[in-house]
Amino acid sequence: MQKLSARQPFSSACGRIPERRMPAYIGRFAPSPSGPLHLGSLVTALASFLDARSQGGRWLVRMEDLDRARTVPGAADAILRTLEAFGLHWDGAVLYQHQRMAHYREALEQLRRQDQVFPCACTRKHLEQARMGPEGPLYPGTCRRGLPQGKTARTVRFRVPDRILRFQDRFQGTFVQFLSQEVGDFVIWRADGVPAYQLAVVVDDGWQGVTQVIRGADLLASTPRQQWLQRCLDLPSPTYGHVPLVRDASGRKLSKSDRSPPVDPRDPLPSLLRAWRCLGQLPLEVPPADLSEFWAQALTQWQPELLGALVPPAEIAYTDFSPQAGVAQSVEQLIRNQ
Repeated sequence: MQKLSARQPFSSACGRIPERRMPAYIGRFAPSPSGPLHLGSLVTALASFLDARSQGGRWLVRMEDLDRARTVPGAADAILRTLEAFGLHWDGAVLYQHQRMAHYREALEQLRRQDQVFPCACTRKHLEQARMGPEGPLYPGTCRRGLPQGKTARTVRFRVPDRILRFQDRFQGTFVQFLSQEVGDFVIWRADGVPAYQLAVVVDDGWQGVTQVIRGADLLASTPRQQWLQRCLDLPSPTYGHVPLVRDASGRKLSKSDRSPPVDPRDPLPSLLRAWRCLGQLPLEVPPADLSEFWAQALTQWQPELLGALVPPAEIAYTDFSPQAGVAQSVEQLIRNQ
């Protein structure tokens, strides 16, 4: 993975997407209901919401709940109640991925007809001996030309091209990835019978007409493979912007699975102000006394270009969650030094 100064278009064996008139702004927030909303998720939600609303766009909410083993009962409703308490009101009905299996199967069959996928019998143990890439073991191609004798398919993998792909991220700059050498043939249908994230997110963004994806920087490296899937499925590709991650004092990314501290829906303003600072935004002109004052100023003072100057692509926002601080210390220091 590297940065280049110039952008070059994709050249796709799956064909180019026909030119389409750009629709109105449609953004989305797509949490996993594996626990309550924490500051890291709030930072992403706030960035995507402000970017959409400041441009008169729509803001959708999608629950990425395909992994039923990690889905916590009641978490989806709790997340929605928290969003409402913070003034993050969405448009239309909430989309639940577990209700859309037929759409994912249809996309899988389309890729099968194009010979873009193949069944795979390999287990994680088999891949332990494979060459390591930036994200883990690279698939060695064991089942690419057919299942070994006596083996039964466990997953379905996408056959990646031997090409260098690149895209221009709104906040991180030009991102380049050699798909076959850095990612390899990746799973799009899991052993437990559900689509992998990479397929589901592409299908859902296309179905919902999403034009702008604002999400965490941990998904930056997933974007080229998603764009390739979009081309193979004849779906338009949104514009992407990846915001810095928020980490705790030990350097770990905030996550529901690690039981990161949830934001408090009973007192949303302090968390909103903290998330605003994490996004590198300038202090609000007047300290807001309530939510209405926060939103009135945030929507007019939102400057997404400040995210591009906040950190280099590989870095993140570290956060001190001690009771005395409670704010993103490194980001605040940066703001004070401006």
